[in-house]
Amino acid sequence: MDTQSLSNIQLELLKVYSRQIEDEDVVAIRKMLATYFAEKAIRLADDVWVEKGWKSEHTEQLSQEHNRTPSHP
Repeated sequence: MDTQSLSNIQLELLKVYSRQIEDEDVVAIRKMLATYFAEKAIRLADDVWVEKGWKSEHTEQLSQEHNRTPSHP
């Protein structure tokens, strides 16, 4: 049987929230985590944008590119 250990964030959350909390708090925490990771992704994308020297006129060109690799069943 393949067992997976908990990640560092899972362990930390288990310690912090070892008691029952209100459903509305769970929803608020999920939103905070989602916002945090979304903002982090945007910052990383902005860093790449600056690093590559892209300008606003590149947006249309980039939106038309097809960079996905074909899936192999």
